[in-house]
Amino acid sequence: MKIVTVAAARPNFMKIAPFIAAIAKYNSANRLPKVEHILVHTGQHYDIRMSESFFKELSIPEPDINLEIGSGSHAEQLGYTMIAFEKVLLEHKPDWVVVVGDVNATLSCSVIAKRLNIKVCHIEAGLRSADMSMPEEINRLVTDRISDLLLTPDTISSANLRSEGTPDHKIAFVGNIMIDTLEANREMASSLSLENIINNNLSQGYHFRSAIPSDNSYSVMTLHRPSNVDKEEIFVSIIDFLINEVTKEIPLIWPIHPRAKKQLKVFGLWERVLGNTSLILLEPVGYLEMLRLNMGAKVMLTDSGGLQEECCILGTPCLTLRWNTERPVTLREFGGASVLVGNNIDHILKEYHIAVSQQRKPIYPELWDGKTAERCLQEILKRSLAVNHTL
Repeated sequence: MKIVTVAAARPNFMKIAPFIAAIAKYNSANRLPKVEHILVHTGQHYDIRMSESFFKELSIPEPDINLEIGSGSHAEQLGYTMIAFEKVLLEHKPDWVVVVGDVNATLSCSVIAKRLNIKVCHIEAGLRSADMSMPEEINRLVTDRISDLLLTPDTISSANLRSEGTPDHKIAFVGNIMIDTLEANREMASSLSLENIINNNLSQGYHFRSAIPSDNSYSVMTLHRPSNVDKEEIFVSIIDFLINEVTKEIPLIWPIHPRAKKQLKVFGLWERVLGNTSLILLEPVGYLEMLRLNMGAKVMLTDSGGLQEECCILGTPCLTLRWNTERPVTLREFGGASVLVGNNIDHILKEYHIAVSQQRKPIYPELWDGKTAERCLQEILKRSLAVNHTL
C-alpha cells in the first residue's frame, strides 16, 4: 500500500511527525500490507525559521518531494499547488493521500486526489469555527466534504460532521495528533534553558536589557491573524494593553511573526515596542523552544489554534485573541484552559486578571493520550484491507 502525506506549514509538521513515526514502527514489525510512504512538502513556508527547523527538531525525514510553492495569494497557492501535486500523483499513483489541518495545501491536494479517484484521508477533520470569512474554514469544509476517511480529534468534531450529513462509516474519532508530538517532546523541551532561548532568538533590531524571567513569572504572546494585526486601530489598542497593563506586572515574551513585525513598522509602533524593557521580542522560535516557553508561562495570549490545545495539556491559562474557535473543546466552558476574548480590550483586560490569578491545571480531553497517530494509521489500514477483501 502506498500513502502520500502532504505537509505545508508549521502546524502540519507537528501533525505529520507522529504519523510518519507510526508508519516506521508498523513497517519495522514486518506486518502486511507493507506501507510505502512518500512525504510531499509544498514549500508554503520558505523562511528557515518557519519550516526547516521544525523538520530537524521533530526528526521528520527529508521530504521525498518539495513542490517549492512559496508565498502568494490564496488563489496562487491553491492553483500552483494543484498543478504541481497532480504531477506527483500521476507519477506515483498512491492508494491514499493523507492531508492534515486546514491550510491551503490541504484543500488543493485533496481536490486533485479526488479528481484522480485516489482516496483521501483528512487528519483533524470536523473542526468548525462557523466563520466563513476565515480561509481556513473554507478549506476545512471542502476537504471534509470530499474526503473518504475523516479522522476527528474530539467528539464535538465528530458531531459536526454528522450534522452536515457525513455518514458514520467515513468518521473515526482518533484523538488529537498534536498531543502525540507534545508528549514525545515534553521531556526534551523541559530541559531547555529560558536564558538560551531568549539570547539565541532575539529579534533583529531588539536589544535585551532585562533579567531573564523565572518560570511562572512571565506571559507569552503569539499574534499573526489579519484580524488582529492588519487594522491599525485594533493593533494599536492591543499594543497599548500590552505596554500599559501586562508588562507593568510581569515580562511578556513575544516570538514575533513576520506579519506582525511588518505591521508594527507600518503603523509606527516598532520603536515604542523596542523601548519597553519588559517586552522581550524574539524571532519565530522552534517547536521545542515554544513548548518550553509555554511550560513556564503564567498566562498565554494567542490567536493560534494549536497553542490553545497545548495550553490544555500543560494547564497554562490561555486568552484566545479571537471571536470564535474551531477548537471549542479547549474552552473553559467545555472543561478546557482557554477563553475567547476577541480583540475587545475591556474584555481582554478582565479575563487577563482572572487568568494570572489561576493555578496551572493540566486538562486531558478524551483520547488526547499521545497515541493518536497509531490509531490514524490503523483506520487507514482497516479500510484498505476491507476494500481488498471485497475484490
